[in-house]
Amino acid sequence: MTFFEAIEDALRQAMEKDPRIIILGEDVHTIHLNLFIKFGDKRIRSTPISESAFVGAAVGAAMAGLRPVADIMIADFIPVAMDAIVNHAAKNKAFSGGKWNVPLVIRTACGGGYGDAGQHEQSLWGWMAHIPGICAVVPSNPADAGGLILSALECEDPVIFFEHKLLSEPWLGYMGTGGRDSVKFDVPIDGASGKVPNEWEPIPLGKACVKRKGTDMTMISLGVGVHRCLEAAAALENEGIHAGIIDLRSVSPLDKDTILKEVAASGNMLVVDEDYKHYGLSGELAAIVLEEGISFKYERVCTTQTIPYSRKREDEILPNTERILTAAKKILQ
Repeated sequence: MTFFEAIEDALRQAMEKDPRIIILGEDVHTIHLNLFIKFGDKRIRSTPISESAFVGAAVGAAMAGLRPVADIMIADFIPVAMDAIVNHAAKNKAFSGGKWNVPLVIRTACGGGYGDAGQHEQSLWGWMAHIPGICAVVPSNPADAGGLILSALECEDPVIFFEHKLLSEPWLGYMGTGGRDSVKFDVPIDGASGKVPNEWEPIPLGKACVKRKGTDMTMISLGVGVHRCLEAAAALENEGIHAGIIDLRSVSPLDKDTILKEVAASGNMLVVDEDYKHYGLSGELAAIVLEEGISFKYERVCTTQTIPYSRKREDEILPNTERILTAAKKILQ
């Protein structure tokens, strides 16, 4: 299945078993057409173009007993609904002493690499994970995406489910239109489609996957960054350098045990994060390892500034295989 098909199929399976699951958002009756045909307009509910309105409604629906999936078209529009997310969904459980849960899933597309600039290509998972009470999930392949969306639907806390646009079939079709016919973008084929199970099983949130074992360094990433790391690791292998790779799968909760184990074994950590460098995930990972008293060398490859519209400049700013290789060799000097 493609990445998008996997999530839709897992949603179908979950919706057949649990009538409390509904989907709401802008144009969801067309975006999720197969689900709309199967479940109808009572469970696939299109809304006006107002993220603050339909995410606020989803918070109330979750508190009232439903398990809503709110579709925010791209992550850059999350700030429009920040009051509902940060001041209500994230805090109601703590404020009520556990009496009120908000089992809400927010699906959103994220990431750049195709020329849509800094108001449409941000990732923002570090920002969301910074808020206590919010889970932030970032799958890198179809099999993980389907299993993780099931766990997100079962979670009693709000989950923001980030889907990178370079992996998502509907977005791949959009990227080549609107004057972008000559624009090239690098799609990780193994992430955009792949084998999936016959029946979906939940993949626990906060459980990372070691994609590759390596003795010389540990690369840590998520989403499309995992595939960039795999490309870099293959190139390093030709030079006799053995790099391990951790796919975090989720930023919050975070699999600290796997991170500590792998970094302690290699003594070198390279974080590849398409989110912003400053005050984000990459620095948090370094702090976690340092607080455990582990001695290691460290580099990070992140987005460091506002993403420009120019594709050439964009390629220089977003994490890519060339930047990862440079950082890896710097660690080993």
